[in-house]
Amino acid sequence: MAGKKVLLLIDEGFEDTEATYPYYRMLEAGFKVTVAGSPSGEYRSKHGYPMSTDRSARGVKAKNFDALIIPGGMAPDKMRTKKEMVRVVADAMKEGLVVASICHGAQMLMEADVLRGRRATCYKSVKTDLVNAGGMYEDTSVVVDGNLVTSRHPGDLPDFCRVIVEMLS
Repeated sequence: MAGKKVLLLIDEGFEDTEATYPYYRMLEAGFKVTVAGSPSGEYRSKHGYPMSTDRSARGVKAKNFDALIIPGGMAPDKMRTKKEMVRVVADAMKEGLVVASICHGAQMLMEADVLRGRRATCYKSVKTDLVNAGGMYEDTSVVVDGNLVTSRHPGDLPDFCRVIVEMLS
């Protein structure tokens, strides 16, 4: 378990709990967590909570990590317009990392075109988008399809984080 590396993507308007809960839970499990944005710097959550990045997504190589976590909120709608962030998601799937998204984080999976034929869940307002992107929607707290882990909303965070930790252990 020790030595596992987790990448957390953020942008302006990230959902507070969906970034901070996994961040601290992964640290608690003994994993090294790197926060990346585009560009690097400090971002504010939906409710004004500040979170600083460790690096820019531009220089991130997915193969250097074991897992990728994509929180929801309004951030994924911004992140999906940034090619370097979409590339990280696509590369993480190709490399076989544990790729975990919660809530609106699924928008990044859609943009990276990695949902075709995969079981997944997301926040109810993006369910139709998930299906239109080729995903098979399931309304449950956590869906695991191979290396892909998805959850619906902040209430699913305990299950979401437990599964990520289990998959990395």
